[in-house]
Amino acid sequence: MCGAFLFFAMSDVLNIAQREAVECLRGPCLVLAGAGSGKTRVIAHKIARLLEIGLPATRIAAITFTNKAAAEMRARTRTLAGAQGAKVMMCTFHALGVRLLRADGQALGLGARFSILDASDALALIRECGATSSAALARRWQFSISRWKSAGLTAQQALDAANDTDERRAARVMARYQERLVAYQSVDFDDLIALPLRLLRAHDDVAQKWRDRLAYILVDEYQDTSATQYELLRLLVGNAGHFTAVGDDDQSIYGWRGATLDNLRRLPEDFPGLRVIRLETNYRSTEPILRAANHVIAANPKLYEKTLRSAIGAGEAVRVFACLDERHEAAQALRYFQQLHARWPQLRWGDCAILYRANHQAKAFEQVLRQAHIPYRVSGGTSFFERTEIKDICAWLRLWVNERDDPAFLRAITTPKRGIGTHTLAALGALAERLHLPLLNTLEHTALATALSQRAIDALHEFGRQVDALRAGAARAAGKVPAHVFLHAWLRDIGYEQHLAATAESAAQAQARWSNVLDFCEWMAARCENTAENGNENGGQATLLEVAQTVSLISTLGERQQEGEDALTLSTLHAAKGLEWPHVLLAGVTEGVLPLRPEDAGDTAARDARVQEERRLMYVGITRAQRTLAISWTRQRKVARALVPARASRFIAEMALHAQENTATAPGDAKKRLQALREQLAQAARAMQSK
Repeated sequence: MCGAFLFFAMSDVLNIAQREAVECLRGPCLVLAGAGSGKTRVIAHKIARLLEIGLPATRIAAITFTNKAAAEMRARTRTLAGAQGAKVMMCTFHALGVRLLRADGQALGLGARFSILDASDALALIRECGATSSAALARRWQFSISRWKSAGLTAQQALDAANDTDERRAARVMARYQERLVAYQSVDFDDLIALPLRLLRAHDDVAQKWRDRLAYILVDEYQDTSATQYELLRLLVGNAGHFTAVGDDDQSIYGWRGATLDNLRRLPEDFPGLRVIRLETNYRSTEPILRAANHVIAANPKLYEKTLRSAIGAGEAVRVFACLDERHEAAQALRYFQQLHARWPQLRWGDCAILYRANHQAKAFEQVLRQAHIPYRVSGGTSFFERTEIKDICAWLRLWVNERDDPAFLRAITTPKRGIGTHTLAALGALAERLHLPLLNTLEHTALATALSQRAIDALHEFGRQVDALRAGAARAAGKVPAHVFLHAWLRDIGYEQHLAATAESAAQAQARWSNVLDFCEWMAARCENTAENGNENGGQATLLEVAQTVSLISTLGERQQEGEDALTLSTLHAAKGLEWPHVLLAGVTEGVLPLRPEDAGDTAARDARVQEERRLMYVGITRAQRTLAISWTRQRKVARALVPARASRFIAEMALHAQENTATAPGDAKKRLQALREQLAQAARAMQSK
C-alpha cells in the first residue's frame, strides 16, 4: 500500500483530534483518550504511520496492560499494515520485562532460564518463609511485599520505613522470600518490572542497547502505570523521548495495586516538550449516558480538563431503581432485562451486563437468572491456569526450563505419584541445603546414598530420568514433530491420564480434567506457531522451550473459550474496564458499597482520595453502556449477617438526572410490587420451560 493511499484511508476514518495524535511522530506525546473515543484505533493507525515513514517494525513497541488488549491491537495493526504490522513488539509491561531479563538479566546474576512464579506459587513460598499456616496472614504479607516492590523498595528499605511491628515482620519475610527467589532462579510478577528497572539503572550499556533497539514506544492505559513502570519507560525512551502515552485520568481505578496519577503529573515536568492531545468524541454511548458520566466525574479535581461528546446522539434516559434489599434488586434487574427483550426480540443476552462493586454481590443475581433459565457468565472466575491439572503440567515445564526451580520440583515429583513421600522429600531437602544445590541436581550427588534408602533413591532417579527425557525429547522433536504430538506422547510416558483417573472423585471429573490438559496441549502448539505472541524474533516457529518460558504471563484460556457465548455478563466494575455492552445495569450503587466505606480509609486526605477513586470507578461503570443504562440501589444491605438501613450512593445525585428519569420504588407499595415481581418471575420461568 502506498503512503498516499494509506493516509487517505486514515483521513477517512479518523476525526481531527485522532489524526493530530497519529501525526505526532517525534518527541513526547500524551493522548488524553476519553472512554469510547477510539484510542485503540489511534494506536493502530499511529503504528501504521510509523511504518509508512520508514521506521522498522522491530524498532517499535506497543505496551498494553492485558494480553487481550495486545491481541486486539495486533489484529488491528495487521489489518492496516499487513505483514510488517505483525512484526511490531506488542506486549504487556510484564512481558517486556521478561524480554529484558532473558536477554540481559545475567548482569544481575539471573540466568536466561529463570522461572516465573504465579500468585499462588508466590503465596506458598511466602507462607514457607514466614513459617505460618495462616493463608490470610500470608496474603497480607504478599500484598505488602507487592506494594513495596511496586514502589521500588528493597526488603531493607521496606524494613527501614516500617511503621509498626506487623510491617517490620512483613519486611523480614520479604528478605527471606527474596533470598529463596534468588536461590531458585525465580521471579514473581512484581520482579518483572522491578528487576528490569534495576538493570537499566545500574548498567548504562544495557540501557543504551535497548534505547537503540526501541526507537518509538506507545503505552496504552497510561493512567494505570505504577511508579516503577513509569521509571522503566523513562529509562527506555531516554532524553529523546520518542513515545506516545495514551490514557485517561478519569479512568484511573487501580490505585490499590500501585497505579498512580503522579505519572500524569510528572510527564510535563520530565518532558517539557510534551504535546497534549485530547480525544473527546465518544463513539460508544448515547448523550444521556455521557451526560450522567460527565456530571459524576466533574466532582473530581482535574489534571486535564476534558468533556465527552456523543457521536451517536440522543438516546433513552438513564433509569434508577430503588430496591428493598439484594433479592428485590436482583428481581428488578431480571424484570428490566426481560422488558428490554420484549421491546427488542432480536436482543441477545450477550448484549446485557450487570456490573457491581464486589464479587459477593453476584450471588443474588445468579439465583434469579438460574430460576428464569437465562444463560449468564461470571467474569473473573477461576483462571484456566489455576486449575490443578494445568498447574501440574506447568510445574514440569518450569522445571524443564529452570533446574533450580525447587517449588516446581516439589510439585512435579508428586504428580503423578511415584511412591516418594514427605519423609523422602524432607531428607532430600536437608541434603540439598547442606550441599547448597537445587533439589534436582542433588539427585545425582554421591551423598544421596548416605541419606536415603535404595528404594527411595531408585524412585528419585526415575523422576530425574523422566525430566531428562522431557528435555532430550523436546530437543529432538523441535522443528520435526508437531508440538501437540510430542506433548501427548510425553504425558503418556509419565502416566498423567492414569494419575487423574486415580485421584479424581469421579470418572466424569477425571475426564473433564484430562480434556483440560488436552486443550492446554493444543494451546501450547498454537503458541509455537504464533511467533508474534511468543517473542520469537529470529524467524520461523518458536520452540516449546520458548513458549514454556512465558507460560505464566498468559491470560486464561477459559476466558477466550467463553467469548462469543450468548450469555448475560455478571462482572465487577474493575473486571469490566475496557469492555462495553449495549445494555448495562449498575447494581448496589449504595453508600458503603460504592463508594466503598470511605470512613475506613484513614485521615481526611486518605478519605478524599478513596472517594475520588471510587467516583472514577462509577464513571468507568457508566461509560461501559452503549444504548441503555440503569442504576439500582437498596434501602437495606447485609453487613455480616444483619440487615442494616442503607441509602443511595452520593454518585446517583451527582449524575444530575431529571426527575422523570427516576423510577424509584416507593416504600408504601413495596409489598404489592414485590408480589407482582414474584408472579412475573414465575410466569417467565414457565414460559422458558415451555420453550
